[in-house]
Amino acid sequence: MKTIKGPGIFLAQFIGDEAPYNNLENIAQWVQSLGFKGVQIPTNDPSFFNLQQAAESKTYADEVKGKLQDIGLEITELSTHLQGQLIAVHPAYDQLFDGFAPAAVRNNPQARTAWATEQLKFAAKASANLGLKAHATFSGALLWHMVYPWPQRPAGLVETGFQELAKRWLPILDEFDRHGVDLCYEIHPGEDLHDGISYERFLEACQMHERACLLYDPSHLLLQGMDYLSYIDHYHERIKMFHVKDAEFNPTGKQGVYGGYSSWLERAGRFRSLGDGQVDFKGIFSKLAGYDFAGWAVLEWECAIKNSVDGAKEGAPFIDQHIIRVTEKAFDDFAATGTDEQFNRQILGL
Repeated sequence: MKTIKGPGIFLAQFIGDEAPYNNLENIAQWVQSLGFKGVQIPTNDPSFFNLQQAAESKTYADEVKGKLQDIGLEITELSTHLQGQLIAVHPAYDQLFDGFAPAAVRNNPQARTAWATEQLKFAAKASANLGLKAHATFSGALLWHMVYPWPQRPAGLVETGFQELAKRWLPILDEFDRHGVDLCYEIHPGEDLHDGISYERFLEACQMHERACLLYDPSHLLLQGMDYLSYIDHYHERIKMFHVKDAEFNPTGKQGVYGGYSSWLERAGRFRSLGDGQVDFKGIFSKLAGYDFAGWAVLEWECAIKNSVDGAKEGAPFIDQHIIRVTEKAFDDFAATGTDEQFNRQILGL
């Protein structure tokens, strides 16, 4: 068994205009002072972390890595959640998602997808330059507006959607394979990959591609009413990343999973700071340890109530207390009688 690495923290929700949140070095010093040992870096803002430069310049990658090491931090993974979203966008969402792209490719879906594809390929090379083995992203969605089967879906619609999604992702997956990096999709409502079945559809359309892996985030599974513990049993071989994120689901006589278009604060299902929600993290850390998960436990903070600074301060010790330092020997070794094949056969009456 392996001991999970951590605690790490995803920086996306903490970046801001004021110190210590205004650049990578300052925010790194802040999270290190809270007890974090690793940072997961978003790549959508070149002034914070230049993805293209990290891909094209090993020197730049080494400089970033070295500065963080001097502070006492490792890079856990890079993230292209926003760019990955743009690999596949249904026209109904064009205007909403254009904000994720640079101005030059807005109002031009083909150019936007080409830009996003290039970004993901940069991420493969940048990850390799940084010595990383996994990368986080979203799948995008062509079918999300059809998630509920009304109106009745035309025959073959879902299959066509996943075939097109796979067509867009296969060249990217091949690029990650060339660089020895697993591409981990965060299973998330709003994406075509939003649960186990949809992930399996995608995996089949991608010919079971070795690099089409998973970022495990139990919060999104809990809010769908899924068994997020047995999910690990099904997919542990593909789980290469872990977001430690809490949530709660409190359905009422007025709303449930869909939330009635309510704000996050008023929804039956909402994200919470670690320890304030309903996720069974003891069970999760036990299962991941039992399955030899070799990655990082990374805080992704989102909460409808608590402020982000307190969420971060509480997050590092919470994760540290849940990481299981795995045993190097069996608890009953003291009673072992050694190995003797003849003795074993004698006990069996052979």
